[in-house]
Amino acid sequence: MPAIDTNVLIRLITRDDARQAAAADAFVAKGAWVSVLALTETIWVLEAVYQRKPPELAIAIEMLLNHKNLTLQDSDVVAAALDLFRSRASLGFSDCLMLQLARKAGQLPLGTFDRGLAKVEGAYRL
Repeated sequence: MPAIDTNVLIRLITRDDARQAAAADAFVAKGAWVSVLALTETIWVLEAVYQRKPPELAIAIEMLLNHKNLTLQDSDVVAAALDLFRSRASLGFSDCLMLQLARKAGQLPLGTFDRGLAKVEGAYRL
């Protein structure tokens, strides 16, 4: 299964370039794999460049999780991170994903200087 880059995910979500969106659709038509790194970069781009707010980011993540042609790396972790993000959007999705990846790997606590993240079970404020 081919993997896709951040810019392909951006086109699938934003549809802001018709030619590239069509190419992205065609490329993923038979299935494509999305790494957690590409997903994290995508959410950062949507927030920083496209000025998307947490509820819109959550919808985009959910869309990717439910996309019939996409397989997300550690989709169970992404879903858990999405649930946490929806309940604490001030954390940022990447923080939620990092914590859930550490949880799945059995590598808790997650040490952090982030006061907000440290309030979540499994994180530890240094």
